[in-house]
Amino acid sequence: MKLKKGNNVIVITGKDKGKKGKIVVALVKENKVIVEGINMMKKHQRPRKSGEKGSRIDIAMPIHASNVKKVD
Repeated sequence: MKLKKGNNVIVITGKDKGKKGKIVVALVKENKVIVEGINMMKKHQRPRKSGEKGSRIDIAMPIHASNVKKVD
């Protein structure tokens, strides 16, 4: 895989097509990358302590390396 952490990429297919971002994590064995602000999913987080409220947080999910293209 030629993509590395810190590279600027553009998404070429999928729901985030045309968006640009920076690679945060490169999962080499799985051939996937995590790009900041791309492929965001909601994660439900339950309360840790009593009296605390649960919440929904946005988390970036991996996207296949063939769906992104390196940008200069």
